[in-house]
Amino acid sequence: MRDVGVLGVGVDLCGIARIARAMERAHFMERVYTGEERAYLALKGKGAAQSAAAMFAAKEAVAKALGTGFSGGVSPGQIGVCHAPGGMPHVMLTGAALERLQALGGRQVRLSLSHEQDMAVAFAVITG
Repeated sequence: MRDVGVLGVGVDLCGIARIARAMERAHFMERVYTGEERAYLALKGKGAAQSAAAMFAAKEAVAKALGTGFSGGVSPGQIGVCHAPGGMPHVMLTGAALERLQALGGRQVRLSLSHEQDMAVAFAVITG
């Protein structure tokens, strides 16, 4: 196995009911989720809140792995959570979030998401 340097690690736990309530506000959805994420969530039907909570946890976990949290210009909308055809999540960064990744020397952000009953969790690892 090739040794890759771990440059950042982040984890976040998010309540699904809290996100379901927040999703009722258009401002929240536009501020936090990218257009692609909102389109993905629109297709999820009754499972939208679970997916939205996992995405929100992912944004928090990535921001923590970047070492900034949501500060220094890094905002949730700059951390996009996408899904490969098989469902594997990956991250697309823009703006200050991408600049921070590059400043760290990061080449890849690995992401794992899960949800169960009323909670969603995300784990992010930045490697060089």
